[in-house]
Amino acid sequence: MDPRPWHSHYPQEVPPVLDYSSAPLAALLQEAADRYPDRTAMTFFGKKTTYRHLLDRAYRFADALQRLGVRPGDRVGLLLPNIPQYVIGFYGTLFAGGVVVQLNPLNVERELLRHITDAGAETIVCLDLLLPRIRRIREKAGLKRIIVTGIREELPAVKKALYPLVQKKDRDARSYDAEGEQLFEFRRLLRTAKPVLPAVDIEPETDVAVLQYTGGTTGIAKGVMLTHANLTANVSQCRAWLYKVEGGQEVMLTAVPLFHVYGMTVCMNFGLSIGANLLLVPKFEIESLLKTIHRFKPTIFPGAPTMYLAINHHPAAAVKYRLSSIRCCISGSAPLPQEVQQQFERLTGGRLVEGYGLSECSPVTHVNPMWGRSKSGSIGLPWSDTDAKIVDPDTLEPLAPQEIGELFVRGPQVMKGYWNKPEETAKTLVDGWVRTGDMAFMDEEGYFHIVDRRKDMIIAGGFNIFPREVEEVLFEHPDVQEAAVIGIPDEYRGETVKAFVVRKPGTDVSEQALNGFCRSKLAAYKVPRVYEFRDSLPKTMVGKVLRRELREGERTEDDGSKE
Repeated sequence: MDPRPWHSHYPQEVPPVLDYSSAPLAALLQEAADRYPDRTAMTFFGKKTTYRHLLDRAYRFADALQRLGVRPGDRVGLLLPNIPQYVIGFYGTLFAGGVVVQLNPLNVERELLRHITDAGAETIVCLDLLLPRIRRIREKAGLKRIIVTGIREELPAVKKALYPLVQKKDRDARSYDAEGEQLFEFRRLLRTAKPVLPAVDIEPETDVAVLQYTGGTTGIAKGVMLTHANLTANVSQCRAWLYKVEGGQEVMLTAVPLFHVYGMTVCMNFGLSIGANLLLVPKFEIESLLKTIHRFKPTIFPGAPTMYLAINHHPAAAVKYRLSSIRCCISGSAPLPQEVQQQFERLTGGRLVEGYGLSECSPVTHVNPMWGRSKSGSIGLPWSDTDAKIVDPDTLEPLAPQEIGELFVRGPQVMKGYWNKPEETAKTLVDGWVRTGDMAFMDEEGYFHIVDRRKDMIIAGGFNIFPREVEEVLFEHPDVQEAAVIGIPDEYRGETVKAFVVRKPGTDVSEQALNGFCRSKLAAYKVPRVYEFRDSLPKTMVGKVLRRELREGERTEDDGSKE
């Protein structure tokens, strides 16, 4: 059998092998500013920044970092939502030769302390609202410099006056020198710095550009080392796949958090590489998002299933808002239910396809063809220069099409390794292949299908049950808005299936009704034995359901019941 059957199903415009740039990652911004100097690079609540101005500010931030003592290879943390300062801080850090450490603004102090100390970051760019949190861990974290910025700084003049939430916080945050701290204002640093490119030598193949901490859905997060070459390769692969996008013409709805590897690559890096206008959305709120789409007419919308689901279920989406500007969407970070895909495409007239990736791969490895044959329920085809195979997770022997095993991936986007964790690196990187931990199969045409996480698999009475299969059935019920399935202890079967269900508004589907529905579509041993109805499910910021939290909640309840 052809070891790469997916190549025969590529659109003819997509080459299986690409030529890659040998320049550092930040050259993407320089090239875009050279081609589209007066094109809008970012729009934030109506305030626009051109590519010329964005490059100027990134150069200034790089100069400011060097003046503060940041040297090539030093780690600089970004603790920011999707605001212009994130993009400036990201590229400015790279221009200075630094390594960007992606930090989640929703993380609690314990999590931030772990990531900052693990990375050895001595400098952090922090949102003013989060400054108290950083001050409390500063000494333990070993932070030498805190650069503070706020949302209000980048708002249009009218909106600044109407932004009371931050005004008091801004005043509090500006009392920087009260304790003799080394705190600096982001905007003041830019004003006093020079718009010059620092002289820094970067080896793209070996030098790390980003430390991306894994999402933590499966345990303790690890710092993924992504080199300049890894990240530029993934951008090139994305450009090859989305071959119909027009340079200098696209508008990128940037609602996926940029601190997440998916948002960083597919929204920001890819978006800037094609001269797109990034519509920066600092927080996902459905009403605000619909207004943004209606007003600014995005053409590309990378997102997560929960985002598309929220639009589908909004009662005014089809009648009050114009959504027809949206042409292409890649869904990532979680499985895309077929019903969600079809309803969103009917609503917008755009194309929505499912893709797949992981932090260790910069992140994208597979996507369904945007303009070609897409298979619903599949993650699509491996990208150019990307190999994938299904192996027995115990023997590592390759498996035949349709056989379920662990997905292995390799390509130019594969990480250098885990930061300061050689043993973990050796477990995950096997002869250049990344062990994804996802159970999957490949069909005869080279389309890959994720069955579930290996760690999430339920073993009930000796049978293997994959939660995603059960969840897909629950999603088919007309009264179910969201569903998540886990295994819970069972004295007789070892484990049994429990379903967490969010009903659609205005419905009152019962456990008995769902049980009958599932029995009509699933083998008896896969049918949930326990149902719990909830108003919402715990998720990451990009919409991935945290099954780990659901399992931990079950253990807590069990412990409590025994006391």
